[in-house]
This record gives sequence, C-alpha cells and structure tokens, in this order.
Amino acid sequence: MLPKHLMALLSLLATPALAQAVQGGDTGGGVVRVPKPVTGEQVYRQVCQACHMADAKGAAGAGVIPALASNPRVSVPVYPVQVVAQGKGAMPGFAGSLSNAQIAEVVTYVRTHFGNAYAKPVTEADVARMAGPPPPRGGH
Repeated sequence: MLPKHLMALLSLLATPALAQAVQGGDTGGGVVRVPKPVTGEQVYRQVCQACHMADAKGAAGAGVIPALASNPRVSVPVYPVQVVAQGKGAMPGFAGSLSNAQIAEVVTYVRTHFGNAYAKPVTEADVARMAGPPPPRGGH
C-alpha cells in the first residue's frame, strides 16, 4: 500500500489527464480528440496562430509569414477568403479541411480584430461564391 502523500500526489497528477480525456474525447488508444473549432477565434487559435502568431503580427525566419494585424488587404473579403481557401505561397489552402462556415468565421474574426476594423461579416454563402474552385488533388 502506498503512503497517503504519494496517493494524493498521484491523484493530483492524474486529474488533468482525466479532465482532458472527458472534455476532449479520449479515443481509448491514448489519442485525445480536440473539439472542432467553431468560432472565428477558435479557428484562428487552432489553425492560424501557429504561423501568424497570437497577435497576428506574423513572423520571419526561414520564411516570412505576413502580418494580419492592421492589414489593409483584408478590407475586401474576397482576398482573405481566397487565400484561406486556396493558399498562397507557402501557406496551404484549407478548403479541404475547413468548412465554408469555418472560413467565414475566421475571416470575419481577422477582419474585426488585431487593429482591423472591417465590420461587415463574411458569410458561408460569401465563401462558397468567393473561394473559387477546389485546388487539384494529388498533383496530377
């Protein structure tokens, strides 16, 4: 039998893992599924922030990640919709992995945050109209 202080320590260490498994959905194989992002902020944090940074100011290193903060190119929704859907330069297109609703939400979020003040929301129908044809698959 373990001493009480070790039992207490083990239970404290296990609590975050149990909470994560219940909230995120442990698949039983040790893989925890992250809830699907729904809001523009959630999509930005889970998909865009890794490259464009939390403050949307972009980054430079092996390549240049453009800033989204205070960016006049997002004033007209068709540009960011097409870039998110189709990709541009080193940025991949997300048309196959994000829904039109998610693209609309994240573009609206970027257009209304980070020093951008373009209040007109982008809709799922706008994305369907503006995104263009899906990119070719498989490179053939």
